[in-house]
Amino acid sequence: MSDIRGVNRYRRLDVRRVIAQGGEPLVHIREALAQLASDEALAVQAPFLPSPLIELLTGEGYRSRFESAGAGNWVVYFWRVAE
Repeated sequence: MSDIRGVNRYRRLDVRRVIAQGGEPLVHIREALAQLASDEALAVQAPFLPSPLIELLTGEGYRSRFESAGAGNWVVYFWRVAE
């Protein structure tokens, strides 16, 4: 997991309902990431640890950190580091 230095604000996105309804949350996640300011991180709440998403976004230059939210739920934080 990475350190979230430089992040001053978090935007939250709960994708549990989208997943429960059989939807694909990636489009919602990408839209939210596109709106982040340089000092913001996106906190995605999911009903499982989305390892493929973490790998995908890491490959696109995002850093991540995750934590269990209990009852099988996870929160994954995504942010970019200023170059």
